[in-house]
Amino acid sequence: MDGKALDLTGKSGSRAFKNTLATVLIGLCFLLALIPLLWILWTVISKGYSLLFDAAWWSESQRGITVRREGGGAYHAIMGTLIMALITAVIAVPIAILGAIYLVEYGKGTKLARAVSFMIDILTGVPSIVAALFIYAVWITILGFNRVGFAVSLALVLLMLPVVLRSTEEMLKLVPDELREASYALGVPKWKTILKVVIPTAFGGIVTGVMLGLARVMGETAPLLILVGYSKNINLNPFDGFQGALPTMINQDRTELSLQPAADRVWAAALTLILLVLLLNLLARLVARFSTIKSK
Repeated sequence: MDGKALDLTGKSGSRAFKNTLATVLIGLCFLLALIPLLWILWTVISKGYSLLFDAAWWSESQRGITVRREGGGAYHAIMGTLIMALITAVIAVPIAILGAIYLVEYGKGTKLARAVSFMIDILTGVPSIVAALFIYAVWITILGFNRVGFAVSLALVLLMLPVVLRSTEEMLKLVPDELREASYALGVPKWKTILKVVIPTAFGGIVTGVMLGLARVMGETAPLLILVGYSKNINLNPFDGFQGALPTMINQDRTELSLQPAADRVWAAALTLILLVLLLNLLARLVARFSTIKSK
């Protein structure tokens, strides 16, 4: 060929300028999105950290404590939040994982799979108050049961289920088909391939999806307000009586923010909720790190 060889690796001045401009814009957008997050975190931490250093905050309830009085703790609300979240996860996670396995491994192109996917899309957009009202209609109006913490968990299942199912579905799709085919070639049944190869490979992503689902539901307030009353006493039984939770503890004192004891409890409860979600995410990452299949 005559003339200069084509330079396929070098960048023209125009391309270099566009690349630099795009990098700068992406960085600015990232910083812009980071500003409200850091602002919120700084506000909550600066206003709520003081009570967290008091041992009573983690070991006592608000029984007998009025909005004008200092003292007491959030033990009743912390335990209520964890109990409801645990029940929600126990119900929602197996259903979501089994649903995702069906959609990815068994139901491709079937009418049932399309129907399930459509219903999950609908659940994704359902407001929390609608889920709470549905459970209220079934649990209290039709079945005649009382307002209890378990009813809250049933409403939270409807909110957590689509988050976990969709994230699990995407993680299962990322598992290379070569791994499945290699297992089938060795004569391993499909169900055992899914159990021993597919799920362990995608385990880290599945756990992350579960944590996203828990973070989604642990701060919900509408189901708590509708399905269980707030109690300042310690109640560890989700099937009997009113039960405290961190969102309703915040709601209880938010109307009295002009009073310093109430304001301190509101910010401390908000910070406690953030720390619980953060701790659960860290534990999940740790479990996923040591449970995922590692290549030698």
